[in-house]
Amino acid sequence: MRLTVSVLMMMTAFALAACSGQPPKDKDGGGEQSSAPEEPSLFASEIAPILQSSCATCHLTGQEAGNMSLVPGKAIASLVNVKSTEVATLTRVIPGDPDNSYLIMKLEGTQDQHGGIGARMPFGAPPLTQDKIDTFRKWIAQGAKP
Repeated sequence: MRLTVSVLMMMTAFALAACSGQPPKDKDGGGEQSSAPEEPSLFASEIAPILQSSCATCHLTGQEAGNMSLVPGKAIASLVNVKSTEVATLTRVIPGDPDNSYLIMKLEGTQDQHGGIGARMPFGAPPLTQDKIDTFRKWIAQGAKP
């Protein structure tokens, strides 16, 4: 008889839980499922447009300077955790570390102070505004995600 009462109590608990009106959990078990589309990443929404407008002359040509292709779909693979072809001891983008990322040095014109070489980027054009450089810094600080 005790087993029957226990089974009935468990079935009642399950039934109440099923009818509780709680929203379904997401795949990780927390929060609500969202039908809203995912927001574009910082790279897609802000970095890629800057690369396309400011770096196209040299890095979107098919014969990219420094073997750094900034063509959409290839830019991340050319930047993140990739050693510079100018100075092999420097890495173009170190996720989480904008101060030691060669890309930031080149954009800020401080590459010489860090053992780098060559001109400030974008080559042959006015330097990026500080707001745009700060966007690159933010992207790298947040992990340089695609």
